[in-house]
Amino acid sequence: MDFNLPVLAPSLLASDFLHLQDDIQACLDSGITWLHCDIMDGHFVPNISYGPAITKSIGEAAPEAFLDVHLMIEQPELYIDAFADAGADMITVHQEATRHLHRLIQQIRDAQVQPGVAINPATPVQVIEPILSEVDLVLVMSVNPGFGGQAFIPETLEKVKRLYTLREENDLGFLIEIDGGAGIENVRAIVDAGTDVMVAG
Repeated sequence: MDFNLPVLAPSLLASDFLHLQDDIQACLDSGITWLHCDIMDGHFVPNISYGPAITKSIGEAAPEAFLDVHLMIEQPELYIDAFADAGADMITVHQEATRHLHRLIQQIRDAQVQPGVAINPATPVQVIEPILSEVDLVLVMSVNPGFGGQAFIPETLEKVKRLYTLREENDLGFLIEIDGGAGIENVRAIVDAGTDVMVAG
């Protein structure tokens, strides 16, 4: 991945879905290089968003953008190939959504997509330490997943700092992404903690 860090990744969940292509173009026109796709199934989180077909349309509308697909779904292993075929550049899965995280990460890589792992606010960093060398991104949820517009949970910055330290101490290459509640009032603290990618919206 060759990007100017930190990266701002607008969540298309915040778009006007009647004018999705216009919103995507507005992002691109403002210099955005990442687009964040929140995929929700109404089971793992209490909301439903969209699936591979819409994701493919997003990729076709923005072929030059990096498509960052965040799966907040149960049984994510059943959908890796579909989202890979839809054009995902990165697929991030939740540690809490699978019993076989190593296998799932390898499945994503086998699909020629960069793998990421996400953790909810209540999940400690320690549970994903064994797979940090196998992922290209760690997504720290700074709100409880499922809905946009929630207040930032400041304690999650300690997780970012811990991940940054682990990355430096072990010479690892994963990016650190934070998702939820980022705004003008806390962006400096988020970046200073070691965040590489901020989801907005």
